[in-house]
Amino acid sequence: MRHARRRVVRRVTRLAAVGGLLLGGAMVTQAAMASEPPQSPAAPLSTASTAAETGSTLTAKLGTARSAGSWIGADGRPVVAVTDAGAARQVRQAGAEPKMVGHSMNELKSAAATLRSAPRVAGTAWSVDYRTNRVVVRADSTVSSGDWTRMTKVASRIGNFVTMERSKGTFTTRLNGAQPILSTGGRCSAGFNVTNGQRDFILTAGHCGPAGSIWFADNQGNQQLGTTVNTNFPGADFSLVQYDSGKAGAGADVVAVGGGKGVRITGAADATVGQRVFRSGSTSGLHDGQVTALNATVNYPEGTVTGLIETNVCAEPGDSGGPLFSEGVALGVTSGGSGDCTSGGTTFFQPLIKAMSALNVRLITSGGKAGAAQNPSPAPSTATPQSTVAPSAASPGSTAPVSGIAQGRTLLARLTDTRNVGPGLLIMAGSLIALIAARYIRSEQERRAYQRYYSATWG
Repeated sequence: MRHARRRVVRRVTRLAAVGGLLLGGAMVTQAAMASEPPQSPAAPLSTASTAAETGSTLTAKLGTARSAGSWIGADGRPVVAVTDAGAARQVRQAGAEPKMVGHSMNELKSAAATLRSAPRVAGTAWSVDYRTNRVVVRADSTVSSGDWTRMTKVASRIGNFVTMERSKGTFTTRLNGAQPILSTGGRCSAGFNVTNGQRDFILTAGHCGPAGSIWFADNQGNQQLGTTVNTNFPGADFSLVQYDSGKAGAGADVVAVGGGKGVRITGAADATVGQRVFRSGSTSGLHDGQVTALNATVNYPEGTVTGLIETNVCAEPGDSGGPLFSEGVALGVTSGGSGDCTSGGTTFFQPLIKAMSALNVRLITSGGKAGAAQNPSPAPSTATPQSTVAPSAASPGSTAPVSGIAQGRTLLARLTDTRNVGPGLLIMAGSLIALIAARYIRSEQERRAYQRYYSATWG
């Protein structure tokens, strides 16, 4: 009877140990696989893009004499600046929020044109702030008191809706990016992959280098990437780098955000004031902020660039050409700005759709297909319920692994990472010890039983 109970105990112990090994192995495998960046499906157009389309369509319908721009409100709804009660009624009927202002878009544009016709002063910038119905002129630390006084006189002659502000730091291009690209002229960033239907290109900043610049993917100059074949700077700030192989390869629709991870790009759109946006760069990594103005003009030391997106996202030297995006929608490439990612600052971006139109190329989106720029759809003629999400809730987009320079970890690396597989390894170790102990106890019991039998039969 006692021997039978021992056999039952041993069998239960062995079964428990084997079960623990299987369970621990399953936990290890699951944890290792879970540590891989998920490949989420392509995201649809963002709620911010929907609100932006409604606002831009309404301003186009009202005209520049009865409206003064649109933006995304704190609750995610489109807000349209209007100059009369009739325009306000039309905005409400379309499901947006009107805001009565004193100056039309015609007046704001005229003010910007007057500033542009004045003598150029390097280190200055101006943009139209739709939300405050003002034109804001900024001057960095390099602008002398004499130049500041002259610009102030120009602004005062335009009207009191033109305001002057001093900015810390210096307005410079960010030469030196999601993935770094290097040439003899300096370091820049790969922005977005585009195609003309026959060959693929990197669309990056124009100030990164003139036509004919040769780009490499490493500091030693061993991995030649491509050559700049088209550039526009100053005036605008974009260029095309043609891949030497002719094709962008796998992962062409993904922009890197650091740590071997990326964001899948599903389309392109124009930015909207108030929209939460994200910028990736090889110098400072992933950062976010808000679009503060559109159609900004910046007087860099190298020349004047117009039609830029103004944001409060930080950037640093080396981030030039890096991608600007939100919820998987491409918006622009990094041009320049002031400040850094320690103290903050202002960063300007070249709008992507405008650059692609000038270059006659299309964005490469999910599945390696070329995606045309997404045009705003007409606003509804009658009020319709709108699904709104606050701008602060916006995300970069669906995640995806980065191929090429930054590779994901191997399965062996993930299996040996105790942060991911520690619990499973502990269960496996305990089960293995229990199995060995059960086997040892059985062997010891069988040895003693044999000794007793041998002693009894021998003598």
